[in-house]
Amino acid sequence: MAERRRESQALFVISVAAELAGVHPQTLRIYERRGLIMPYRTPGGTRRYSQEDLDRLALIQELTEQGLNLEGVKKVLELRERVVKLERELSKVKDELTAAEDQVDREIAKVHRSYRREIIPRRQVHPDVRRRLRDLFE
Repeated sequence: MAERRRESQALFVISVAAELAGVHPQTLRIYERRGLIMPYRTPGGTRRYSQEDLDRLALIQELTEQGLNLEGVKKVLELRERVVKLERELSKVKDELTAAEDQVDREIAKVHRSYRREIIPRRQVHPDVRRRLRDLFE
């Protein structure tokens, strides 16, 4: 399913993608060899680029213009992907924590509701039990 979605979004052939990104097609091939970008490949092997790929190319250009070499760019991209992954995991853990807190609140409410059934008014306590309790606490 993810591959099918990726295929449907990969609209641009290498020459169009290069022109849109403002780079030479050979630059895109170099970026691919270095693992900076991974365009969709058709069954015939043709590279197809998506808008997401073009956005990534813009980021690569921005980082290289700031003085990073391609290895530095690769590290930045890996760290960004890791941050996104960790944010997703954190969100999932927060959701699980919220669910656990809700469950605890429900259990506490259940216990509180049970108090009414367990509390016996003093006048209903047998006189012998009242006497023993009085003896214990005096």
